[in-house]
Amino acid sequence: MRTHYCGTLRASDIGSTVTLFGWVDRRRDHGGVIFVDLRDRTGVVQIVSDPERTPESYPQADPLRNEYVVKIVGRVSQRPAESLNPKLPTGEVEIYADSIELLNAVRKPLPFQVSTADSESVREDLRLRYRYLDLRRERMAQNLKVRHEVIKSIRRFLEDQEGFMEVETPILTRSTPEGARDYLVPSRVNPGEFYALPQSPQLFKQLLMVSGVDRYYQVARCFRDEDLRADRQPEFTQLDMEMSFMTQDEILALNEALVAHIFKTVQGIEIPLPFPRLTYAEAMDRYGSDKPDTRYGLELVDVSDLVKDCGFKVFSGAVADGGIVKVLPIPGGNEQISNVRIKPGGDIFKIASESGAKGLAYIRVRAEGAVDTIGAIKDNLPAEKMQELLSRTNAQEGDLLLFGAGPTPIVNATLDRVRQAVAKEMNLIPEGKLNLLWITDFPMFEWNADEQRLEALHHPFTAPHPDDVADLKTARAVAYDLVLNGYEIGGGSLRIYQPDVQQRVFDTIGLTTEEAKDKFGFLLEAFEYGTPPHGGIAYGLDRLVMLMAGEDSIRDAIAFPKTQQARCLLTQAPSGVDEAQLKELSIASTYTPESDED
Repeated sequence: MRTHYCGTLRASDIGSTVTLFGWVDRRRDHGGVIFVDLRDRTGVVQIVSDPERTPESYPQADPLRNEYVVKIVGRVSQRPAESLNPKLPTGEVEIYADSIELLNAVRKPLPFQVSTADSESVREDLRLRYRYLDLRRERMAQNLKVRHEVIKSIRRFLEDQEGFMEVETPILTRSTPEGARDYLVPSRVNPGEFYALPQSPQLFKQLLMVSGVDRYYQVARCFRDEDLRADRQPEFTQLDMEMSFMTQDEILALNEALVAHIFKTVQGIEIPLPFPRLTYAEAMDRYGSDKPDTRYGLELVDVSDLVKDCGFKVFSGAVADGGIVKVLPIPGGNEQISNVRIKPGGDIFKIASESGAKGLAYIRVRAEGAVDTIGAIKDNLPAEKMQELLSRTNAQEGDLLLFGAGPTPIVNATLDRVRQAVAKEMNLIPEGKLNLLWITDFPMFEWNADEQRLEALHHPFTAPHPDDVADLKTARAVAYDLVLNGYEIGGGSLRIYQPDVQQRVFDTIGLTTEEAKDKFGFLLEAFEYGTPPHGGIAYGLDRLVMLMAGEDSIRDAIAFPKTQQARCLLTQAPSGVDEAQLKELSIASTYTPESDED
């Protein structure tokens, strides 16, 4: 039906007769000459209807309004010098319309302006309610294109360069413990039994390694029934990969090449290889986070040994109870952050309290090593200890030192959040910079205080570090996360393939042989038939696209996302169903809506 897309026309097309289809982005009447910006998914081109040069199309152009769907036939012409638009790919040309055919009009008032020329901010609930209009807008159309290009580049690299095979795994499977709640699907054919939607293809991709597939990948849909935030969705997309007969270093090198290929292909950005690496312990010590943003400094400093015997009980008591005291040095922080902001009621105090801290102590560094601080520190920290503290933190005149004291997880979480907030406020984050790094050597297990037992930090099939096999309770895992600018974009591990090691891991987390067989029997049985050493990784594609597109919310990287209440405002899902459908499934709802009086 058409000869060209709107955004593809260039000066080389001048003199050609073209047929275009698209939406009216905007219409302008300049002294009787009508200009129409015609838009399709490739961009915008200017259409001209002149009562003298194109008398046949002029009456058809007059009634056009924004978002009308039209067909244009006309001749590509050079724009006058004063009308050239170097900001527009089609800015050298315009189309004199010989004919304009209205294919469809807009019959209701637009809920918001779609035009590329309109920069108005639109409420997100409106954007999600009318997502089909939102996806016409330049920003969202570009995000969809980035997503498409990312997935295309992944497939080309893995298949054409690295010999991977794409294999689809089931969506309807059985419920297995993977850390979050499952979405359950009742079986009509098997009353009283349920499928679970996969939280990941973890078990199936390991089965594919047992099957000899060797190098597997899948752009996989995954589902988790969990509380949401800006970078989480109940249904999301992973790039899932699993490989046999590869070491951790080989897996990391392959994935570095993959990520570099994605950025080079999609955005023309050269990523230096290899990526830096930090162990989990190093990352937590220096940044208080296992996904640190390393585009800026503000590294934490542990001063527990300096203050453990001082008279300030907040410090000494924290160390005595097995906790830590850390400092966040902020160069130039004296001018930027007032005492009011650190004390109760201030925004810095609020950040600390939301992370579980009771507050933050501080020292302000003045000229010639003099300090201003709270009386409890000044009275209880000897001068030589104070000078050693200033030396260790590399404190200079004008710097602010913020102290966190207490249980290690709370101190790290608190100073990590304050560090991020300060970096944004003080414009310490270089624009356009990409910092990728691996975090390795995660702990195998973490303590579940509610159940009073150890549980796998990742999943129970993660291989322990060879040097730590003797004592699994304190072992490191051969696990790795890939971090981009403070976001975890991927994570994986080598897997256990020896039955005796697998049984010891189950014993460590308190999983009996019967429970393991009930939950993972099909996988454990497969492992009895010759299992290769293997490992893998999964990337959060939605999050990666969000970062590459420069968005703050993962919802802007997905065509039809859910809200933070896990609702689709477009389709009004989830919704109630007929009682007949529930009866057919042999289930009933026990939910009772809250009354208005409640």
